[in-house]
Amino acid sequence: MTASHGKTIAWLSALAMAAIALGCGRPAISSKRTVEISLPKPVTAGKMSVEEAIAKRRSVRAFADRRLSMMQVSQLVWAAQGVTDSSRGFRAAPSAGATYPLELYVVTSDGAFHYLPGSHRLVQISDRDLRTDLAEAALGQGSVRQAPVSLVFAAVYERTRARYGERAERYVHMEAGHAAENVHLQAVALGLGSVPVGAFDDRRAAKLLGLPAEQAVLYIVPVGYPAKG
Repeated sequence: MTASHGKTIAWLSALAMAAIALGCGRPAISSKRTVEISLPKPVTAGKMSVEEAIAKRRSVRAFADRRLSMMQVSQLVWAAQGVTDSSRGFRAAPSAGATYPLELYVVTSDGAFHYLPGSHRLVQISDRDLRTDLAEAALGQGSVRQAPVSLVFAAVYERTRARYGERAERYVHMEAGHAAENVHLQAVALGLGSVPVGAFDDRRAAKLLGLPAEQAVLYIVPVGYPAKG
């Protein structure tokens, strides 16, 4: 199922749930009832230069009550972890030894989704609006509750540790920063705002998304249209 560029998460989620009768209402990383949803192909030539995006980037903590299109979501997840070299599997953000320890999740009013970089798809892992619960895990930060989309970066340290030993933790944290900055700049280029969130209860956030024990939540990036005024 491929969404057109102008369709929203709500439209996409409704079709997915209708097709598979997803009604469990609880997060689950893997389930025979989940569905993989193709995202629109990302564009690689925008209207704003990198220099302009850097100059305009500011942390935005108040968002308008306005949904993002599937094209916007596609661009954001691609900027974070999308494949930019299909022949070698390289992604948008640099990774030590191309070990790619990061896993990316998208939280919206229509549920939570796991991003698959190789196929540029989303897998729905929950049909619940987890934004309020995620905000509570993030010490009550309103930006997480209010944003139409929050990107949640988790990491599997062992992927990098197997190659780099004790140095792996540093490399993984560097990579999370690389990926998140891509998101912040992509948001600006799309006319959106974002804010880096690092204050949250790691275990509570991971439990909320139903993450496997080996995945640790590192970073949350709420994204949306900046509120006026």
